Amino acid sequence: MTEHTYFLGVDGGGSKTEFVCIDATGTIKARALTGTTYHLEIGMNETVSRLEQGVAAICGQLDIQPDALGFVFFGLPAYGEDSVIDPQLHAACRSLLGHERYLCGNDMVCGWAGSLGCQDGINIVAGTGSIAYGERQGKTGRAGGWGEVFGDEGSAYWIAVQGLALFSHMSDGRAPKGVLHQRIVEALSLGNDLDLCQRIMGPAAMGRSEIAALAGLVSRAAADGDTGANAILASAAHELAALAISLRTTLSFPPEERVPLSWSGGVLLQEPLVRNAFAKIVDDTGLFALAEPLHAPGYGGALYAKRLAHTGGGRFSASAHKV
Repeated sequence: MTEHTYFLGVDGGGSKTEFVCIDATGTIKARALTGTTYHLEIGMNETVSRLEQGVAAICGQLDIQPDALGFVFFGLPAYGEDSVIDPQLHAACRSLLGHERYLCGNDMVCGWAGSLGCQDGINIVAGTGSIAYGERQGKTGRAGGWGEVFGDEGSAYWIAVQGLALFSHMSDGRAPKGVLHQRIVEALSLGNDLDLCQRIMGPAAMGRSEIAALAGLVSRAAADGDTGANAILASAAHELAALAISLRTTLSFPPEERVPLSWSGGVLLQEPLVRNAFAKIVDDTGLFALAEPLHAPGYGGALYAKRLAHTGGGRFSASAHKV
């Protein structure tokens, strides 16, 4: 493309949404940040509003109109999982851009594209939620990402919920009181332990991202020797490794091939107890070649937009990113 040399990637997450725009050389020309675009938490109207804000901020920095964007990839949380909502998101993105040079997909693609530079292999996302995405010779696949109600194992939200469950066991004597108990009391300013119910489930209940942030309490308690907290992090590592192993089979990698495996999201990037245990589990299988992330997911989304621009976006569709 010549007249349209900007490529925008939108990495929607459970806590924030990053907009990264690059030129034809891959140089970052503009960035913007908004809150989460997880429509299940904030609703469609607010999701679209935040997408509009981000695109407008990018165009403002570059002094262009959306029509000057050569291609845009919207990586959105939970996209591909609701046959009613997906077309609405797709139409909203068309409306705010005013052209057809875009694709909506799941934000898992941004993590993979950034970590592996759009090359074949698997990426594990472990942030507010968790999911695995990979590609092999044009075939795409995912594992996990079923949401916080009955899935997202190994994610920050999952770790936090396991920690809250452990707190309840510590409180009523089903488990010995470890460091985690007092950490939660202090962090949530609990007058008594049962106040936790109101904080999590009451009229002014904590949101998804707020609950996920409590995972840090579990990590710090584990680092200070809380055996129950340590067990939660070990379990998280096993759950994330299981995603990689399952997806490797789905994508039909040959048994002898050591598949490039990378990661993104705060749990694996910022929690060494989880990352080191995860790395050991997958390395011991002999099935993977661990690869340090090349780029952040936001940049990955922009790289993916650039790739789509040069392939015409023809073989890519929302359904292609769902197994």
